[in-house]
This record gives sequence, structure tokens and C-alpha cells, in this order.
Amino acid sequence: MMLLAIEQGNTNTLFAVHDGSEWIAQWRAATEATRTADEYAVWLNQLMLMKGLKVAGLTGCIISSVVPQSIFNLRNLARRYLNIEPLVIGENVNLGIDVRIAKPSEAGADRLVNAIGAKLLYPGDLIVIDSGTATTFDIVGADGAFEGGLIAPGINLSLQALHEAAAKLPRIAIQRPEHVIGKGTVEAMQSGVFWGYTSLIEGLVARIKAEWGKPMTVIGTGGVASLFEGATNSIDHFDPDLTIRGLLEIWRRNAHLTD
Repeated sequence: MMLLAIEQGNTNTLFAVHDGSEWIAQWRAATEATRTADEYAVWLNQLMLMKGLKVAGLTGCIISSVVPQSIFNLRNLARRYLNIEPLVIGENVNLGIDVRIAKPSEAGADRLVNAIGAKLLYPGDLIVIDSGTATTFDIVGADGAFEGGLIAPGINLSLQALHEAAAKLPRIAIQRPEHVIGKGTVEAMQSGVFWGYTSLIEGLVARIKAEWGKPMTVIGTGGVASLFEGATNSIDHFDPDLTIRGLLEIWRRNAHLTD
């Protein structure tokens, strides 16, 4: 087996290859809704060749995207260049997970994939924090069901809004400042955003646990989750492969659909 897993968020798109035993290659590209299947194919072919891999060697493809207008081009990438009918989360895939919210169709594909990926490795009740364009806090029951959660603006979105809405505030990079009290504008912005988000995580985790009323394990994942490693005790595990682990499991559950 050679599976291509595509996980597309609002900011970045991850392409990962699994050989049946392990993930052997991963690449990220900026998410652009107008990128064509031809452009994806050229980009992917070159990167695979650099790893000693061939596009023709891929035997399966699964796609998870929160950008509906991109799915057409990603599906065409699989059909025209890989000669594979892809599995697309939310379309032709049985996730095998109970979704216990008022309108199950509203649950984002990425959040459900994360829930499945988390349950494969961690027992008990879970909080999955995914730090991307948005920061999501998702609750996964001990039986593996998706129980709902919270959605907050992501840290990059907050920085962008701060820069665009306040004429005198510069665009800055995210990093952990040495001190909470900033001695200059850049330091003050970095501290406000970094420690503000750390406090957001700590506060919401505490409130979720209080409302849930049972012990919970907290897992951090997503593009900027590693920023908070060592900064808070509220996150028990940092797991960058959570989403692609979920995609692999879903593909295994549904592989017969592509036979």
C-alpha cells in the first residue's frame, strides 16, 4: 500500500505518504483555493522524486478539506494523475464515529478526523486542542463519540487583526517572549498574544473539565501547538500526527469502497 493523505486547512495543506507501515514523507503548501490539479501534480511529482518516490506508485488517496472550493481540484489530482478514485471526508466515507451535537452535519471534517486520530492512541475522555487558523477545543467521549466543543480565533488571526486594525502596530512573528511585561511595542504585542493564548487554553480547559465532571486527557495538535509546549501544564500531550493518523484509520475502514 502507498497512501496519499491530504489534509487541507484554511492556511496550510499537508500531503503525507504512508507505505503501509509508517509515514515516509510529509510536505506542506500554502492553501490556495484556485490552485489547479495540474499545479498540484507538478509540485507533488517534484517533491516525491526528491524523496525517491514516484506518483505512479501511489495506490490510495484520502482527502480532508475545510475549503469546499478546493475539493474539485484535489479530486481531479487523484483521478487524472494518480488514476485513483479518492475517498473524500464528508462525501463518500463512513467515519464510524457518533456525532452527538444538534446538527451533526455542521461538525467540520478536520474536527471529526482529529477525534478519530486521538481515540486511537489515548484512552478515556479527551479534549483535543487544534491550533490553526481557528483554535478548536473538541470533546471526545470515552466511547470515541464526538461530543462538541468550542471554536476561537487562531493566534495568527489575532496577530493579523491587531496589525490591520491598529495603524501604529507592526506585523510581528509569533514567539514566546522572555517576560510577560513588554518593554517595547513588539515585545508587548508578542506577550499579549502568546500569554493571552496560553491563558485562553488554560482557562477553557479548566472550564471544560469543570463542566464535564470527569477526568480528561488534553492533547494539543496543529500548526502552532508546539509554541505552547513547556509554557502550560494544561496540555498533557503534543501530537503533530493526530490528523494524519485519523485519516489513515478512516482509509483503512473504507478502503473497500475504492476496490
